[in-house]
Amino acid sequence: MTPTILPCGDAALVLQIGDKIDAEANACVIALADELTARALPGVLEIVPTYRSLLVRYNPGQIRGGDLEQRLLQAFEHPANVSDQGRLWIVPCLYGGEVGQDLDELAATKGLSSEEVIALHSGAEYRIYMIGFAPGFAYLGGLPEILHTPRLLKPRQNIPAGAIGIGGQQGNINSVAGPSGWRFIGWTPVKSFDPERAEPFLFRAGDRIRFRPIGEEESRDLIARSAAGEMIVVPETTGGLAQ
Repeated sequence: MTPTILPCGDAALVLQIGDKIDAEANACVIALADELTARALPGVLEIVPTYRSLLVRYNPGQIRGGDLEQRLLQAFEHPANVSDQGRLWIVPCLYGGEVGQDLDELAATKGLSSEEVIALHSGAEYRIYMIGFAPGFAYLGGLPEILHTPRLLKPRQNIPAGAIGIGGQQGNINSVAGPSGWRFIGWTPVKSFDPERAEPFLFRAGDRIRFRPIGEEESRDLIARSAAGEMIVVPETTGGLAQ
């Protein structure tokens, strides 16, 4: 893959990899972000990985754009270990109900039962391609093709944090309450963003997600545990669901 570097205003550069969205390009972007973070280049203010590009904001008073461009290319040629295997999270999901208000309609438009949609959605493994739009908002790739569904023409004004939705070819986990045109089929008590935590953002780009269907009783128990300050999920390598 040959990178392209473009200016973004007068104090940022964007390094693009390829012309399509795939796991390989995304893994390279994340590895490059890790490498630049480790190098701690003077004047670099922020490093933001996205689907297939990396935004680097810098202070022109400390480093010139041309110099930074050369350093980006050097880091790209000698990146940190590129791995396509991020942490695996098993995220409990209460399908349907008030928050998952689009489940039945989406199933009907696909010629499926709601149970079949749940089985398809929870049976897939998703890759977090990027965190963005809102603090901790996770964009998920890997949605089964049959579930690809356009966003609503008119966004709803208030979708709660934890809502799990579908927008086009992507899945998502809502991190904060707000307006959205996505189709929502479920909800999780897992807080992907909590400013009171030592690490406010639970998920990272490159992590993997699997959804585990739960019922009302278990959701109430998890809500109570989360409200008490417990971490109700941990990465699968250390146990999955917190006990």
